[in-house]
This record gives sequence, C-alpha cells and structure tokens, in this order.
Amino acid sequence: MATQLWAVGLVLLGTLVGSIGPILLKKGSGRFSFNPFAQLRNRALLGGILFYVLSSLIFIPALRGGELSVLYPLVSVGYIWVSLLSMKFLHEKMGGLKWLGIFLIIIGVSLIGLGS
Repeated sequence: MATQLWAVGLVLLGTLVGSIGPILLKKGSGRFSFNPFAQLRNRALLGGILFYVLSSLIFIPALRGGELSVLYPLVSVGYIWVSLLSMKFLHEKMGGLKWLGIFLIIIGVSLIGLGS
C-alpha cells in the first residue's frame, strides 16, 4: 500500500497538536502534587493531557492511509515542534547541538519518506 499524502498531513498535524501537550505539562508541573483532587484545578496539566489525547485521535485515521513504517517515524517531527515551542513559550535556549539534532531528525524523516 502506498502512503497517501493526506495521511502524512494528518500525522504532521497530530505531531503539532501533540507537541502542545508537553508545553502545557511543563507549565502545569509547577503546581503538581500527588493529590488527585488538587490536579483537577491544574488547567495546564489537564490541557497537556487533552492535547496528547487529541493527537492520538488525529493519528488513528491517518494509519488507514499508509504504511506504519512510513507514518510512525514522522512522529519524531514532534521533537522539532516541542523545541521550537519551548523557545517561544518557555523561553528556553537552543544551542548548536540541539539545532544539529533537529537537522538530523529532518534528514532522517526525509530519508524514510524517500525510501518508500
């Protein structure tokens, strides 16, 4: 089965949606406690979990449109989104090695796409 372009697009959308999850989890971690009732008021933490679930719901129909061996490695694009969003919303710094890692992820995903 050839992987459809719409499936690739859905996976990439899912990675973007899913990358919001760890940003919100990081923001909510400052108010984290092991009291489950207190966590019900931790909107950032609950939002992070919600975005992870939404990304999975986006990913599931994409699986119908292509090969898992092509689509699943695209999930690594989420690491790129998280790095960029961390810079924007958490004011984290990106050093040379982190940029090299992002570049290598892009190369790897491209090679997998070309190999199918």
